[in-house]
Amino acid sequence: MDIMQLVEKSKDAATVGRVFGEPIHQGDVTVIPVAKVIQGSGGGMGKGEAEAEGGGAGFGLGAAPAGVFVIKDGDVRWQPVVDVNRIVLGGQIVAVVLLLTIRTILKRHLKRR
Repeated sequence: MDIMQLVEKSKDAATVGRVFGEPIHQGDVTVIPVAKVIQGSGGGMGKGEAEAEGGGAGFGLGAAPAGVFVIKDGDVRWQPVVDVNRIVLGGQIVAVVLLLTIRTILKRHLKRR
């Protein structure tokens, strides 16, 4: 596969349809799911001496939920996804920093006595 063909395919993969899901209708409420889509591609070429040749290609695509647009009575509201894992990790980091700070303060206090 040619590298330029790979780049073109990667552009086709990053469409709006991958970011916005199909609208969901329930009564007078419409919900449109939204995702964060990250893509990347790469490649390489080369020619060398004797029988050395080259090649290479790569492509990556990742997606994670970002939230939903809620449409009700003509009003549009953004409802982000709450990443509980990120909140817990942030709390753990704050707790560790707090404990290390308290330990340092206590060590200094005890050395003064």
